[in-house]
Amino acid sequence: MYRIAVLISGSGSNLQALIDKIESGYLDCTIECVISDKKDVFGLKRAEEHGIKTFVLERKEYVRGLSEVIYEIVRGKVDLIVLAGFLSILDGDILKGFRNRIINIHPSLIPSFCGIGMYGIKVHEAAVKSGVKISGCTVHFVDEGTDTGPIILQKTVPVYYEDDACALQLRVLEQEHRALPEAVKLLSEGRVNILHNRVQISGWEDIDD
Repeated sequence: MYRIAVLISGSGSNLQALIDKIESGYLDCTIECVISDKKDVFGLKRAEEHGIKTFVLERKEYVRGLSEVIYEIVRGKVDLIVLAGFLSILDGDILKGFRNRIINIHPSLIPSFCGIGMYGIKVHEAAVKSGVKISGCTVHFVDEGTDTGPIILQKTVPVYYEDDACALQLRVLEQEHRALPEAVKLLSEGRVNILHNRVQISGWEDIDD
């Protein structure tokens, strides 16, 4: 059984998407734990309702030691770390110990509207302001940079002239709930290879549910 840890900072809607896909049989995985860098977020309640072990590691308490503590929790216990709306930056040994085994979902089509300071509603505000006609989400590997790791897959949505950031955010979120489970499925089935910092996927046509 493929084992994952999910890291969150908020409502956990992408966590819920993973839980739903596991319960439906689409994913042959277990969520071994959910780690939040904030207390009292709804994502923790989602995990607890499904009997998933939770950890709360508040950023203000751990400061620079957060990644080290997370590494101690997951080392030897999971095959993949999934950042699902996790706002803290991982660094240090965990990036080496889980090389190409940490993924993140970002609410834009990387390399647009990403990098330091680009998260949450800020991403959609920038997209609307820019006048782009297409946006979406990206699942990518996590490396030492910010949103710089190899791209696994992307989903697109139209951007309408009438959109504000909140309207675009909701449209993109629907695609996040598709993209993240698809990426986990590909990885759990060993269908992802990284060649020259690009992702090669075998059997792409079989990933849709």
